[in-house]
Amino acid sequence: MTEVRVPDEVFVLHHDGDGPIPAPRGSAGFATADAAVDLSPAGAGLAIHLSSPRRGLSRVALRWRDPQPDRALILGDAWERSYGDLQWRHRQPDRVMPWYWLGHDPATGRTEGMGVRVRPAAFCSWSLDEDGVTLWLDVRSGGAPVEPGPRRLHAATVVRLGPRADVSPFAALTELCRAMCDDPVLPAEPVVGCNNWYYAYGRDFGPAEVLRDAQTVVELADGHPVRPFCVVDAGWSPGGEAPGGPWTAGIPGLFDDMPGLAGDIAALGARPGIWLRPAALSVVDDPARLRPGRRPVPEQPLDLSRPDNLNAIGDDVRRLVGWGFELIKHDFSTYDHFARWGFQMGRELTEPGWAPADRTLTNAEVLVGLYRTIREAAGDALVLGCNTVGHLAAGLVHVQRTGDDTSGRFWERTRRMGVNTLAFRLAQHRTFFAVDADCVPCTPATPWKRNREFLDLVARSGTALFVSVDPRSRTGDVDAALRAAVRIALDGGEPDGVEPLDWLYTNSPRDWRIGDGRRRYRWLEPYGAGPAMDGTELPGL
Repeated sequence: MTEVRVPDEVFVLHHDGDGPIPAPRGSAGFATADAAVDLSPAGAGLAIHLSSPRRGLSRVALRWRDPQPDRALILGDAWERSYGDLQWRHRQPDRVMPWYWLGHDPATGRTEGMGVRVRPAAFCSWSLDEDGVTLWLDVRSGGAPVEPGPRRLHAATVVRLGPRADVSPFAALTELCRAMCDDPVLPAEPVVGCNNWYYAYGRDFGPAEVLRDAQTVVELADGHPVRPFCVVDAGWSPGGEAPGGPWTAGIPGLFDDMPGLAGDIAALGARPGIWLRPAALSVVDDPARLRPGRRPVPEQPLDLSRPDNLNAIGDDVRRLVGWGFELIKHDFSTYDHFARWGFQMGRELTEPGWAPADRTLTNAEVLVGLYRTIREAAGDALVLGCNTVGHLAAGLVHVQRTGDDTSGRFWERTRRMGVNTLAFRLAQHRTFFAVDADCVPCTPATPWKRNREFLDLVARSGTALFVSVDPRSRTGDVDAALRAAVRIALDGGEPDGVEPLDWLYTNSPRDWRIGDGRRRYRWLEPYGAGPAMDGTELPGL
């Protein structure tokens, strides 16, 4: 890593709607009459501390006059999951690039970039223009300025990858990711298993179907010493397909014995896993516990700044682990906190005006508090984050769903979401957490020749492999392909890894280095990319 120099300019925004206030440089950093931006070395990085004891604070901008070449290709990350939208692009001044950026000069082969270390207290994004680079620190609390009082806020620590011409852009990104996280929590073994969501979609299944899936994945593992998981996804608890809590019991008359179900899965040779939506309620016992402002419906999201809500969430997770589940998949919390999906956030993470009960906490601190609560309550169980902010969850989840849902109904959704997130976030695998590009569906509604390609790549990548196998789609050839892929994944994938080769020029790379060889995958149907998914175009594409 290259030492990060002090920025050339700093600007402070106390309230949205106010103009940025230039902060003159002083001995320890930059300051205005009401706020201080203190900068200090942190190894090769630069630590940023913010103080604003008398006024609320919304954002701080740090500006470096270090322009990239006009011909450079620029890559950024996403706020939480990606939505088929990660790609290298030419310079775009208004583009929001969360967490890190990478620039590659095709003429010289040099790659460089900057990022912030994981679990910052700010939502951090970058913008690049003709004159330089700006880091935006969003420290709002809900949709209002944070009120830190006397507290000195460690907003972020910046790291920089100096120009490298001796490695590929993918290797450069991996190096940058490693510098951003020195404490990942990684699974002890490859994470492989089954998940029924992409053929059941939360409907018409019960313990018998779960155990059938467990038996299937155990058969596919074929005696491998690493035991696969069987994950019970949404639909097991009262409330429907993706309900809020309580998480005290299963659906009466169907999932009456959740500890017994976990035990039965284990008895078949699989490891039991379970899904929950920790940050929302279906039944409100105390309206004061709910998040202020506009709320997603029908579930009622919790105010995650309240200690009583975090205590209740911790109790829920401990209960599921106590039932015997060895993997906890927690979902929906970004949406429940912000009332927006990641692709809707941009520079405005949530609607303006509302604030949680504890106005001294930033949104980033609120979410890190949730992730830490779940991680500690899970004990020895693996934690899989879904609809969680990966840059805040790194070090607090073992596995991270890095892209939006694949599909057991429309192949085009799997191509757009699954292939994109695997290629563009693969550098985060085992540097932040184990990457989960989402399930490989095996259903009558989707083309097996395409799913089989995705299955092979995910298995060889060494990332988490979950299969969603509709029993109606099983044939001898399908089972043979599934068995081969599951075995590769349980072995840890290709020993020398995989790497996208044409990712500079497409958002769904088809040319890959596989170990010491190459392979071309075919993602498109004969007519090309489909015009619609689930009946509508993808938002934002």
